[in-house]
Amino acid sequence: MKIIHCSDLHLDSKMETNLNREKARERKNEILITFEKMVEYAKQNDVEIIIIAGDLFDKKTVTAKAKKIVKNAILSNPEITFIYLKGNHDEAGFIDEDEEMPANLKTFNSTSWSKYEFKNITISGIEFGQTDNYEIYNSLFLEKNKTNIVVMHGQEAETDVKDKAEIINLKALKNKNIDYLALGHIHSFKQGKIDKRGVYCYSGCLEGRGFDECGEKGFVLLNVEEGKITSEFIPFAYRKFHEVHVDITGAVESKEIEDRIKEKIVGISELSLVKIVLEGEVELGEERDIDYYIKKFETYFYYLKIDDKTKVKIDYMKYQNDISLKGEFIRTVLEQKDLTEVEKNKIIITGIKALAGEDI
Repeated sequence: MKIIHCSDLHLDSKMETNLNREKARERKNEILITFEKMVEYAKQNDVEIIIIAGDLFDKKTVTAKAKKIVKNAILSNPEITFIYLKGNHDEAGFIDEDEEMPANLKTFNSTSWSKYEFKNITISGIEFGQTDNYEIYNSLFLEKNKTNIVVMHGQEAETDVKDKAEIINLKALKNKNIDYLALGHIHSFKQGKIDKRGVYCYSGCLEGRGFDECGEKGFVLLNVEEGKITSEFIPFAYRKFHEVHVDITGAVESKEIEDRIKEKIVGISELSLVKIVLEGEVELGEERDIDYYIKKFETYFYYLKIDDKTKVKIDYMKYQNDISLKGEFIRTVLEQKDLTEVEKNKIIITGIKALAGEDI
């Protein structure tokens, strides 16, 4: 049996943090389309179950369009069972009160464990909410001779963390006969051991939504044969976020900086969203026209931003005899007899940075 484990789709995200209104609307639609394509992938590859481990939607209010797309995906694929566990963002449902629950949609609750049987596979899950965390683990009983998949949404830890919601205590799940713990909440793929028998896995989000979600995004494909589970991460995002660090130390001419940027962005798809971070030490007074570099490279990608994180390299002694504010400042500090040489150096560098308009 083939099963897809996905999570943190965050459908209906506004996508306006980095993008203008037009591109934000486009990305919003692309994320919905990627969800539909994942369901189509499941259909074409004989996947029988899709597990959504939380945060299907992004906010309390869900548009009619997003609800309709999700419902249509479920209703038009009756051969696939959709198992949906709500996450911390899933305040609103997509099935209205007067609508009948699709037969191929299975959900969970926050008061007790729900279990669904498929041949020799048991899929169990519980949502965080009313039940005390200690009781959650204490009340989970799984048969040893079954293939057991457990679905939860939260941050994994080795112990309970006080005063923090949605902490999944991996230690409390040891020796529970879990074969695969399907998790949501962390937006990058991550896998590790629970005990000798089982593993936990975060599928990560289906599409990145910001520069804190760089790298490959997708879902996990499980294959269950003769009671054994094998898993594979499937990259599936239409667009990727990249953060590229470029050291421009020693680059004086604009052409040198451009060449270093070009060298670092080789191989990045034009579909990508890219943040270039300029780093290194530059001479005081050197100007970097960030708007120029953005204009130069913005056509390379779907979206581009550039952050200037360079530091000013200061040889303050060459300003000591200047007839200027810098020179007067340096001479004044050097004349202070109650300061050590280290203190004078720090004060001078800080002052010159301030005079140069740098953040201190």
